[in-house]
Amino acid sequence: MATVRVIPRLDIKGPNLVKGIHLEGLRVMGDPAEFAVRYYQQGADELLYMDIVASLYGRNNLTAVVERTARDIFVPLTVGGGVRSIDDIRTLLRVGADKVAINTAAIRNPQFISEAARTFGSQCIVLSIEAKRTPNGWEAYTDNGREKTGVDAVTWAERGMELGAGEILVTSVDQEGTSKGFDLPLVTAISKRVRIPVIACGGCGTPEHAAQAVADGKADAVAVATVLHYGRHTIRDVKAAVRARGLDVRGA
Repeated sequence: MATVRVIPRLDIKGPNLVKGIHLEGLRVMGDPAEFAVRYYQQGADELLYMDIVASLYGRNNLTAVVERTARDIFVPLTVGGGVRSIDDIRTLLRVGADKVAINTAAIRNPQFISEAARTFGSQCIVLSIEAKRTPNGWEAYTDNGREKTGVDAVTWAERGMELGAGEILVTSVDQEGTSKGFDLPLVTAISKRVRIPVIACGGCGTPEHAAQAVADGKADAVAVATVLHYGRHTIRDVKAAVRARGLDVRGA
């Protein structure tokens, strides 16, 4: 298994870092750039920026935030929310993003994944899946977990890989913001079906939750927010828990 990555997730609304529960009920946390620098200094392997109101405006509004962050930190940046065209991707990469996460546009037009991967390389394209439990598994949602698609999340992950996505970001809407732990069956189901890295997101409340997602859920990386934003733990704490499971992780 490759080195496990710990990736702070920063949800952005306007100029602010926000945090919700089940992707709703947002609380303003502060200046995203300040949090980004703090996490970089703590040893973040990457950073994930999500414009969570992009669907309301039909475009990603993070170019200024990304540009400012890219000047101050030197780890890969993934940016998502409202990425709907090749031009959107090109703009984000130009201002400092290393990867883009796509969800709604990919569901509406799966060939967008292939076109993006051909244009920029699979390593730049992350398929973002927002999943909610159903009686038979999990359904993929769009628009920050608000819109049903009727698409099976696990099947969609496999198809996204086949179409050229380089990574899968799977967010459990049910667990997101609850601090009760990742949806391990969801993470496991997707990890078993794809041959590309899986980033588990949604529910991390303790460093041990992150270790479980990797050791038991077979994720390649964890995206974490609440556990860091409220100062309950640091990235070093998370990495120590992962290392305690005998897994390879960067830094202290």
